[in-house]
Amino acid sequence: MRNVTGEQFAQVDNPDPFAAPVWRSPVYRTPELVIWIVRLIRLLGRVTWFALRHPLLDVTTGVVLLIWLNAGWLGLIALACFTLATLTGLRIWRPDWFARLVSVPARRRWRRWCYMRRWHGVMTIARLAPLYRGQIVFPLLDRVDVTGCTDRVRVKLVSGQSPADFADRADSLAHGFGALLCRIRSASPGALVLEFVRRDALAEPMSALPILPDADLRALPVGRREDGAPFLARLHGTHLLIAGATGAGKGSYVWSLVRAMLPLLLAGLVQVWACDPKLMELAFGRALFERHGRYAANPADIANLLEDAVADMQARALRFAGRQRDHQPTTDFPFIVIMVDEIAFLTAYQADRKLKDRTLAALATLTTQGRAVGYCVVAALQDPRKEVLNIRNLFPDKIALRLDEPAQVDMVLGDGARDRGAACDEISANPAIGAGVGFVRLETSPDPVRVRAAFVSDDDIRAMVTTSADQERGGAA
Repeated sequence: MRNVTGEQFAQVDNPDPFAAPVWRSPVYRTPELVIWIVRLIRLLGRVTWFALRHPLLDVTTGVVLLIWLNAGWLGLIALACFTLATLTGLRIWRPDWFARLVSVPARRRWRRWCYMRRWHGVMTIARLAPLYRGQIVFPLLDRVDVTGCTDRVRVKLVSGQSPADFADRADSLAHGFGALLCRIRSASPGALVLEFVRRDALAEPMSALPILPDADLRALPVGRREDGAPFLARLHGTHLLIAGATGAGKGSYVWSLVRAMLPLLLAGLVQVWACDPKLMELAFGRALFERHGRYAANPADIANLLEDAVADMQARALRFAGRQRDHQPTTDFPFIVIMVDEIAFLTAYQADRKLKDRTLAALATLTTQGRAVGYCVVAALQDPRKEVLNIRNLFPDKIALRLDEPAQVDMVLGDGARDRGAACDEISANPAIGAGVGFVRLETSPDPVRVRAAFVSDDDIRAMVTTSADQERGGAA
């Protein structure tokens, strides 16, 4: 066989005169010296770029070489001992500095390497690496942020991919990277965050949190988040709806909020107006509410209480009109928290139609007009259906605990909440495991976050009532 070369093609001769000609691209052989020169240039470029990107590593390497050249192995041993002693002292003296400068960066690099090692395999098997023009294109692993319980992996998507593609493969991703759970969080156009739960920080019940003297209505400590950070609830400037089946732990949230606000109650900056149609949950703190607010249990009394709150709110709005747009609690104009336990009984189940309409109208007025003048409605219910509470969309912030049906999750937290990981119907009914566990969705963030409230016992409630009574006696004396 003889090759005939041309400017662009090489034709391969065929002894068969009737065969069609076969065309091939010309073959040019690059000198081996040129290949070695190109590879050397590439290597030098990569080493230079690595050195520029890691100045701290360059300095460390230079110091180690300098000590080894001048003091030998003894110098290196002394340097290692000095470094170990310094890190130990920093860990004892300033653990926050040690975490920020040493342990967290080290864990972040280690976890990123672990994800990089499995990245291509998991993306391929999970069918998240599409084929484009005959080549496999992988999503880009951008960065990894770690906490004590979760890893947040930021991913740059391949053009044409969407977060829904990853949400459909969440279970595969969790098993592929050895995590308990994987949730898809929104990040920015063309990017998302994979939140891998490596350890369940909410597995064990929490006792009542300590009462902090500097309580903040925008960040009240209620419990713990899934990543191990404190769960801080906001009441100032919003309304809160807590939904959950019987025994799901709604009372833990209600009493944790009251406990966190206790210093403000004692200072006269906050009042709690409690509506307790069940005569069970809030009755334990009746003396506390009557001393620092109001308490009502009869449906007629509750309707009167809510209408009084509306009248006071409107009078306050008339006074503040044109003067201020944001309420600051004072003793003259305290922040009012309307707490309604089992709101469905008042809006759907009670037999008196007039009382039902009065109650619903008052609640609708409070939730639409009360935020700016220092009124907040905190409501708890079991059945989240629209016909039970048709004003549920007037609550900007929502907490969903254990629910009976998957469809109820979206009723409480909004459309798509369960697809984003809020599996409230899968929370355990065992109180030791699932009581107080739920998902919170804030007005400012569409992504539900798994949380657990601290358990406030009857003794803790009695202690709060006693503290309030002691202060009143001290003031009277």
